[in-house]
Amino acid sequence: MKYQESNLVPHKSALLFSPANMLNEDVCLPAAVIKKSALENNIEWMQRYADTRGVSLAPHGKTTMTPWIFQQQQRAGAWAVGVGSAWQASIAMVSGMKRVLMVNQLVGKANMQLISALKNEYQDVDYLCCVDSLANAKTLSAFFSAQNQQLDILIELGVPGGRCGCRTTAQALLLAEEISGLPGLHLRGLELYEGVLHGENPQPKVEALLRDAAALACQLERYVEGEFILTGAGSVWYDVVCNVWLDAQKPTNCRVVIRPGCYITHDAGIYQQAQDELMARDRVACELGGDLVSALELVAMVQSVPESGRAIVNFGKRDSAFDAGLPQPVAHYRQGKALPLTAKSIKTTGIMDQHAMLELAPEADVQVEDILVFSTSHPCLTFDKWKALLLVDENYNVLETLETAF
Repeated sequence: MKYQESNLVPHKSALLFSPANMLNEDVCLPAAVIKKSALENNIEWMQRYADTRGVSLAPHGKTTMTPWIFQQQQRAGAWAVGVGSAWQASIAMVSGMKRVLMVNQLVGKANMQLISALKNEYQDVDYLCCVDSLANAKTLSAFFSAQNQQLDILIELGVPGGRCGCRTTAQALLLAEEISGLPGLHLRGLELYEGVLHGENPQPKVEALLRDAAALACQLERYVEGEFILTGAGSVWYDVVCNVWLDAQKPTNCRVVIRPGCYITHDAGIYQQAQDELMARDRVACELGGDLVSALELVAMVQSVPESGRAIVNFGKRDSAFDAGLPQPVAHYRQGKALPLTAKSIKTTGIMDQHAMLELAPEADVQVEDILVFSTSHPCLTFDKWKALLLVDENYNVLETLETAF
């Protein structure tokens, strides 16, 4: 069996033999994998949802920072890719994205220089960022006008106690008026992120914020030439954003843009719960047919069974998200053959940097060198731990290595 010298790069998930199958131990484990069929399902389902609602989709690329995935989303019809930093914007442009929505403030000389250089190199790419203060607007105006460039911006609306964004509609209107007199800046619309609203029942607060934003958009319309972009919606409330904004009075030429990101691989934790709640309240999603499915998994090996009822697996905090629930086993293999697994027979109870601790029920048959497949919760914080993930088919044959750019 020949070793693939082209894959001799010093990062996880790149060391494999060809042809590679996860269950035959042809890949160095642990490894993060993406099921191709599930990924394709999720891309298609969310694009179909956006198209059915009559809104544009700008999936947040910071979830994966994987150019190959960006390209699949754009090919399926995504209007833009969302990013959170100038560096992420550069990756999106190099990846071939035609519109980059940086839903964050552009601050710092080096970041502005990077965006300026990108605008020169990728002149056909539509780049937008957010502004929420006159100080930032004046700095951006001075810099980009000195470069004989125009920077497209969105005013960000925030909430008290939240992150960035004007705290009141009055502040946003005053900022828009000031921006209208600044060279080098071109106001394109309004942005918000409703996901900062939490609590026992946040939906009424989310809906109130969205109604305020729609009313503000109407007031801002006089400062925007041409199409007005109104954008919000993370991975939890995208249906509510559609419901409120599509029914609300808006600027005449208004494009509503939703920005879910974690749907791309979904999960078996917090986003599964959020999607279950969405399906229970959203008739359009139910009638669409199908649903999002978990596509991201962690494949690891049992390295020790040191005592009765306890096993240790060779992954840890360096390999997987653990902030929103520990990875839990969903499949069990020995020498390439599947073994029975129930939710109660094997449970992850603890995690350290390179070790995961499993609690075994009396009937569990777990041996050293068994392979266990784990589902995850909160995909963002698994993706950013890997420089490469493996695209696999349903039999865990490796189809492609997907490099990330964190």
